[in-house]
Amino acid sequence: MHKSRLAALVIDSKVDDIEQAKQFWQSALGYSCLEADEAWQDRYAQLETPNNQPHILIQKVTHPSRVHLDIETDNIEAEVKRLTKLGAKVIKVMPRWTVMQAPSGHNFCVVQPQRDDFASDEQVNVWSE
Repeated sequence: MHKSRLAALVIDSKVDDIEQAKQFWQSALGYSCLEADEAWQDRYAQLETPNNQPHILIQKVTHPSRVHLDIETDNIEAEVKRLTKLGAKVIKVMPRWTVMQAPSGHNFCVVQPQRDDFASDEQVNVWSE
């Protein structure tokens, strides 16, 4: 048995300076931006969403701009296996996450728990292996 749920909407932004994307999405969505760790501030930003909602991340990328989902789980291997049975394909395995592609062609990531309430949230999906 393992658990999973939507963790984040990631706004992949092909920009020279993430500040431009950060300013736009803050204003467009009405959320302020959290302070990023200095090591990541040139590449990532996170909007301050309510605790009961998925994170909204802004990520500076080199590929065309798009939005992708992060699915958080307490067992990446089991969740990847479950999603593969549903028709998804593994694109790339990273040390802390796996990039997958849905049958519709959309890329998404399977990640370790990201939101603080993952373990206690009664709304998290529970899957039997």
